[in-house]
Parts: sequence; structure tokens; C-alpha cells
Amino acid sequence: MIEIRKIVVTVEEVRHDGGPPLAAPVLKGAVACVLRNPFAGRHEAAITPMMEALKPLGVVCATKLLQALGGDPARIEAYGKGSLVGAAGELEHGALWHVPGGYAMRELLGQALAIVPSMTKVGPMGASLDVPIHHKDAAYVRSHFDGITVAVADAPRADEILFALAMTTGGRPHARVGGLAKEGIAAWDGQR
Repeated sequence: MIEIRKIVVTVEEVRHDGGPPLAAPVLKGAVACVLRNPFAGRHEAAITPMMEALKPLGVVCATKLLQALGGDPARIEAYGKGSLVGAAGELEHGALWHVPGGYAMRELLGQALAIVPSMTKVGPMGASLDVPIHHKDAAYVRSHFDGITVAVADAPRADEILFALAMTTGGRPHARVGGLAKEGIAAWDGQR
């Protein structure tokens, strides 16, 4: 059921965003896995068995991304996930990534209390996917409301799905619009 064509990992090293240089660059990365969509071109009522089959892939992708960001789970502050379904598929096929992608990152990072934000869409080959990102322990940490654009030039083909994960080692450079700061996380409920 899982036929991978390619895995692409990208990492940005953000040194500043128009303000003074940061003391340490923020690393922001994404992994994209392109695979055949076994449901392309037809409506299939029972698609959830694929969610279980994707769980090992979630772990592989999360591990590759963590390694690309230095390998230390304690340095990861924020995360997100998304999927881009080729034109012969359905939006719901992308939703199959919710459990395998999200839980793989949460397990790998240890304490990760916040829901993993997500984006799913259907699009043509070369389309971009804006993966939302927020703090891994408290969704209301405003400095970490961010995103990363994922695109693979030759994917997804009409009969493929691109599944993506994203992680960062910090929030937006020069964040200064208030709200809950990461140092203010107190409820440990995934929100505040």
C-alpha cells in the first residue's frame, strides 16, 4: 500500500528577519514524502487502514527531519504537518496523515502537548503547501505562530500524495506582538 517515490528534506537557517542578527539562528525545516495514492481515480469508502500503514513512515519522516535540525529533541520548539493530494485524489486522502505524522513527531520529541496544526489540499504537480507551525507545548504561544512553504517540483503527480512535517528550533525572529511567551507556559494543557 505504501510506495514511496522520494523524500525531500529542507532546512532554513534564519539569522534575522530585518532586525538585528539573532544570537543563534533559528532552524526551520520540513520533510516531504511523495508516495503513490492507492485510492487515486476512485472513491473508496474504507480508507482508514492506510492510516495504520503510514505510521512507520511518520516515524521515518520525523526522524529524518529531527536529524537535519541537529538531532536534539530538546531544541525543537514548534511543529506542524500537511499534505498535498494529486488531482486524481480526494482531500480526505490527505487527512490520513493526521495520526501518523502528528503522533510520530510527538513521540519523537517527548513532551509535546499541543495539537499539531495541519493543512491539507488538492493541487497540481509543483504546487506549494503552506504548512502551519505553532509551539509544541502550548498552542497559544504567539511568537511561534509561523509556517513553512513546502514544494517539490515534480510532485504530486495526479496519482500521488505529498505528506509533509515541519519543525523549528524557535519562534519568529524579533517576535514582538505580545501574547503568551514560551517562558509563560503554565497550564501544561497543550494550550497555555
